[in-house]
Amino acid sequence: MSPNYWFDLAAFVALLIASGFFAGAETALTGASRARMVALENTGQKKATLVLALREKKEELISALLLGNSFMNIFASALATSVLMQFFGERGIAIATLGVTVIVFVFAEVMPKTYALMHADRMALILAGPVKFVVLVFSPVTITVGKVVGFTFRLFGIDTKGHSETAHEEELRGAIELFKSSDAEEKVEQAKGAMLRSIMDLADVTVEKIMVHRKNVNMINLDTPVPQVVDEVLQSAFTRIPVWKDTPDNIVGVIHTKLLLQELRNCNGNIAKVNVNNAMMEPWFIPESTTLLDQLQEFRRRREHFAIMVDEYGIVTGMVTMEDILEEIVGQIDDEHDIAVSGVRPQPDGTYIADGKVTIRDLNRDFEWRLPDEEYSTLAGLLLFETQRIPAVGQMFNFYDFRFEVLKRQRNQITLIRVTPPQKQLTPAQEKAQEKAAQENMKEAQA
Repeated sequence: MSPNYWFDLAAFVALLIASGFFAGAETALTGASRARMVALENTGQKKATLVLALREKKEELISALLLGNSFMNIFASALATSVLMQFFGERGIAIATLGVTVIVFVFAEVMPKTYALMHADRMALILAGPVKFVVLVFSPVTITVGKVVGFTFRLFGIDTKGHSETAHEEELRGAIELFKSSDAEEKVEQAKGAMLRSIMDLADVTVEKIMVHRKNVNMINLDTPVPQVVDEVLQSAFTRIPVWKDTPDNIVGVIHTKLLLQELRNCNGNIAKVNVNNAMMEPWFIPESTTLLDQLQEFRRRREHFAIMVDEYGIVTGMVTMEDILEEIVGQIDDEHDIAVSGVRPQPDGTYIADGKVTIRDLNRDFEWRLPDEEYSTLAGLLLFETQRIPAVGQMFNFYDFRFEVLKRQRNQITLIRVTPPQKQLTPAQEKAQEKAAQENMKEAQA
């Protein structure tokens, strides 16, 4: 073989290596974890900063790498064709086409991309410097190509920016979903995933979904005798209690137990001299359409823990505390004064007996269900919304692959519901036990 052929062979191998570099760099830089790069950047890793900078201009990055890859592949094909035609004549074209296609596909595409995909973060850090130089050299061409591509997309009405605005959030939500598992040894990971999903939802959920309804709020009439007010405050499990005058919708203040104790001390323990107004804070009213994220920020800014919600007509609908919002993230928080009632009791037959006031969000988080809650907040609200009537005790309904059976009702309020999760295959014995329990509950409710 002549020296020229050795030179051509070396050039062909060099072109394959260069093509593999461009192919691997494309896979590594686009497949590297953005979250991990940000974490490395925060530790002072300059290469991670460079990777993030390249990813910010992804169109120019992809154009430069594809341009380099295409140029190397075409150059290698032309070189191989020229050499093989000298040996085989016209047949060299077919031989070069088939041979170069296989070689380029295996050694310049599949191998470098596979390796880069398996070690995306590490390869991205290694190749960031050389790729930056390539992008800089090819920038005149890639910028022009980008404008042509953008104009063509706009000509056909294709939006190229809509997805990029939500891509990071979708990627994060997808990563959070990886925490889901049914394995007993991975309960900690499930708890982490539930918290992270709740944090992501803070900006989309309103305080109306988690509020304590006014029906369940402990309030005090301002005209109540002072000794009775003191007794109610001391017997209450809450440190803040709304005070109303004339009508429960006219909230004039919020008694704080600490302020009441200070007032008692100032009066030397003489309850008759206590002025309830000195133990009250100004009420803070918020619209029920406020999101949990905004309300949490306001709680921190105002250094308050208690807010009263009103609807569009100014009618008091309920209250919300900072603890309520935190419980949306970490789950139920009980202290020594809380009544330990979760409102949901698992049954041996695989069903659940739940209070009607249990929120859909709590059920979805605790049991990883997918019940919607856009039009209502509680389990009873779901039945009322879907049935468009007030169900009778004993009625069963199937919604969203769940079965709901009304067990108890007080006047127009559904108080107890049996929930059967989807795809729950009950044995005949379990079905018989379920029917017997339903009959007993009906008799108890009617009594």
